[in-house]
Amino acid sequence: MTAIDREDKFMREITYAEALRETLTAEMRRDETVFLLGEDIGVYNGAFGVTKDMISEFGSARVRETPIAETAYIGAAVGAALMGMRPVAELMFSDFMSVCWDQIMNQAAKAHFMHGGAVQVPLVIRASSGGGTGAAAEHSQSLENLCCHIPGLKVVTPSTPYDAKGLLLSAIRDNNPVIFLEQKKLYQTTGIVPEESYAIPLGLADVKREGSDVSLITYGRMVQMCAMTAEKLRQNGISCEIVDVRSLVPLDIQTIIASVKKTRRCVIVHEASLFSGYGAEIAARIADSEAFYFLDAPIKRVGGSHSPIPFSAALEPAAFPTPARIEAAIRETL
Repeated sequence: MTAIDREDKFMREITYAEALRETLTAEMRRDETVFLLGEDIGVYNGAFGVTKDMISEFGSARVRETPIAETAYIGAAVGAALMGMRPVAELMFSDFMSVCWDQIMNQAAKAHFMHGGAVQVPLVIRASSGGGTGAAAEHSQSLENLCCHIPGLKVVTPSTPYDAKGLLLSAIRDNNPVIFLEQKKLYQTTGIVPEESYAIPLGLADVKREGSDVSLITYGRMVQMCAMTAEKLRQNGISCEIVDVRSLVPLDIQTIIASVKKTRRCVIVHEASLFSGYGAEIAARIADSEAFYFLDAPIKRVGGSHSPIPFSAALEPAAFPTPARIEAAIRETL
């Protein structure tokens, strides 16, 4: 179903944060093993308002306020998942994964394998990711590549309210640990979202815009950046196709390959540091596929600077891709 089809069928527009809340609410009503835990998610409604008023319906036993102790409550969430619950833990910022990395990479990711498949870890860790809000170096990083490197973790990063609602449902129902990254600049963006519950399968990319001259492979907030660039270039006769990866692990490489074979040019865009970033994996997979023989120009990557994120409002934008930088990369491939 294309974005145009969605607008024809569903005329309700809500925010990204509201879309997440609808899935959390629906899944908690459907399944009593689903519960939330995290800092300020109850009375305070969550740092970005995603869990607004949920404690009123479900109570403090299922919307569990935790101390500022990520190591403790992520460990508790792993244990609850091992015992048959379906916890959804919220890390206020994805940067805080650093203090509970052992629980995530050595416990949650490996338990199913190390116990010979006898246990499952149906755990979702939601975390706000990325910059653009002046939150400075310790609260603005994009760390998806760290998570993607760990076998046993699934990694998802929706770019629209529609995708956020459907992907979160699939993540909660998955029997594996899922890192669910929400770019914090997207929480108040709006989009067409149906009222009923629906699932978007993990491991399925989405062509957000069809084009013929160059493929823009991207995810998260950069989908909007690429869309702005594509619309500008359309007026100059340049047709950009935008592939939203959405699910980093598992990766839908076939949709990416099909797009590159069609357009014969490729620009990969992500907010995280360009050095050793996820775009390098995509570029390598393209180069190692039949799409390589269709390329009319080298693969280009556009990413963040390999530096701490500045707090300064004047400096922070320079740390991330911009429509101008994306356009320059596209013109180079042409």
